[in-house]
Amino acid sequence: MEKTKEEGEMEESNNYGHQHPLLLILNQDQLIHNQSGVTDCSRCGEKGSTPCLCCAEHCGFYLHKVCAEAPLELNHPFHLNHPLLLMQNAPYSSGGYICNFCGKGGNNFVYHCSCGLNFHIKCALFTFKIAENNLKELEHVALQHPLISTENGHEELEDENGDEELEDVRECFGCWEPLSKYTHFSSACGFNLHEKCAKLPVKLNHVCHRKHPLALQFNSERLSCKICGETNRKAIGFVYGCSPCKFVVHIECASQSPLQVIKSTNHEHPFTLFFRQVPFTCDACGIEGNHVGHRCSTCNIIIHKNCISLPRIIKSKWHDHRLLHTYFHHIEDFGVLNCMICHDEVNTEHGSYYCSKCNAIFHVRCVTEDERSYSIVSPENEDEMPYESSFTVLESNDAGEATKIKHFKHIHNLMLSPFVERNVNGCDGCLLPILGPFYSCSFCDFFLHKACAELPKMKDVWHHLCQKPLALISDRVFRCRECLNVCNAFAYECCGCKAKKCLQCVLALTPGPRICLKHEHPLFYYRYYNGKCNACGYTTKAAFRCKVCNFVLHLGCFSLPITVHHKCDEHILSLIDHDDNSYSERHYCDICEESRDSNSWFYHCAKCDTFAHVDCVLGKYPFVKLQIIRNVRYHPHPLTTVKKMYYYPNCDKCRKPCEDLALECLKSECKYIVHWNCVEPRSLQRWWDWPM
Repeated sequence: MEKTKEEGEMEESNNYGHQHPLLLILNQDQLIHNQSGVTDCSRCGEKGSTPCLCCAEHCGFYLHKVCAEAPLELNHPFHLNHPLLLMQNAPYSSGGYICNFCGKGGNNFVYHCSCGLNFHIKCALFTFKIAENNLKELEHVALQHPLISTENGHEELEDENGDEELEDVRECFGCWEPLSKYTHFSSACGFNLHEKCAKLPVKLNHVCHRKHPLALQFNSERLSCKICGETNRKAIGFVYGCSPCKFVVHIECASQSPLQVIKSTNHEHPFTLFFRQVPFTCDACGIEGNHVGHRCSTCNIIIHKNCISLPRIIKSKWHDHRLLHTYFHHIEDFGVLNCMICHDEVNTEHGSYYCSKCNAIFHVRCVTEDERSYSIVSPENEDEMPYESSFTVLESNDAGEATKIKHFKHIHNLMLSPFVERNVNGCDGCLLPILGPFYSCSFCDFFLHKACAELPKMKDVWHHLCQKPLALISDRVFRCRECLNVCNAFAYECCGCKAKKCLQCVLALTPGPRICLKHEHPLFYYRYYNGKCNACGYTTKAAFRCKVCNFVLHLGCFSLPITVHHKCDEHILSLIDHDDNSYSERHYCDICEESRDSNSWFYHCAKCDTFAHVDCVLGKYPFVKLQIIRNVRYHPHPLTTVKKMYYYPNCDKCRKPCEDLALECLKSECKYIVHWNCVEPRSLQRWWDWPM
């Protein structure tokens, strides 16, 4: 009792910066008696537990005893470069931080190092005890064992008493491998920790680094593992490292025996750990590796550890067909050796993914960089099932060409028709003029380019991050997320998140070299590229670029219709990329009658010598087709979308002439008409859907 009294008096004389005296509480009953409710520790922010210190005046101030006695400076064995300093807040503008042991955030007291490491008080002190092999507090914590297989095929956990739990998805704070992979302590201890990670040797001699022993430490420099090549950017958990040599290996990688045989998912022979005096180029992905690789002694190939598990067959959003992985290619098998994603050359002496149907080839790093962009094809599903066609063939000619079809986007049958020189109809799929073979309906004015009719019903699109494919839709008004145009013609909608892409963007952004009628070389799309567009002269953030002559086009300029109809001329207008005539009178637009830059693209009729700005010809809504809209909240009658050609009645909303897209009442006795942008749904401004 005397000892307890002395401790109580000592705590009263040391109030740890608090204005009132503090009392030492040794059991939970005392804590409840002295506090109206269990409060959070003022240093670590966690719920109260004994032993602790609480305010004698009952003002709510509370400290765990271990937090109160935490040293202001901690020389941690796992971080010998600098001391860890106890601070009231992390030295960042937000005051928050991420703990480099448990990976959880914090806003309270923190152990901070000038090199950027941050730890909760309890995490810093707990890892200090691991370094000193002093973990008596874990002696009575229950252990849970690795996943076991059950009769129904599911994996479950089994603890010491044989009780089964649901599958554990947590990760060990030490090695950051799945917690359920090895025997681990119950979460009652407050830490996710494998039993083996609590007993790791502080020093380790490893075959991959014979110069010096490796020390158990925090990865303060965020170095990548020399065995698997991966970097933990948050620098959480432990690694084995040699600070003078800047050599680091993950705990799991360090535990791998040099004699351990690893089976591969896409190679018939196993691999073993292999150490070289010089770096190597991985035969699976073609990227340079460090001195540590994994070798197949039968085939004499060396690969990264992570490449052992490369899937043999994948379904990628970058390509319509399945892609196969191979370690070597015969160069004569490919006409073009450029990667379909980054457009750089693929070295056929090392591994890559390729399409056996169309000889497309991809770097491994490009096609697997984003896990959301591909899925693994299991061996039992290796036979490829193509997506369903958009139409059913009813009749064919001798050449096998479909002459009569039933398209799922039209109620009547469609007949194949030859191109007619003065055809003024536009395609109901893409809204562009018809200048080639097309399908038409004999009952109504419905026309489809042959190519638009043959569009797949479902399609994978690389620039959409959702794993689900996109379905062909029409007659749905939306704003395309790529080009920002409002569209209601053919488009593709994600089966998962319902996001939509206009047909022009889906076709333009199809991977691989693209042909532009105004340029002799193929163009490649770069998601991030700053340059000057050759069509409009504006700076690009993403662009189609020629690798030969640095010709550059915006996505919007690349997708410009080559030919269009406009009321300013009875003939079809053609897109022209330059005007060699220096006569200044020609450098005017015949629609707006303002000056025209002769170096910018424009539309022209050679027969009538008509010149027009691109924007003047296309207008603000080039991809909205005219159709009936029913059940609008702002008018009692059905409306139809119209583009007034020769007279411009005043808008019922703003009273200005309706010179572009408008909505007009179908009832002739009702003269209601409004600009489209006067009643444009707010949903389109937010890129959401507006069903018709």
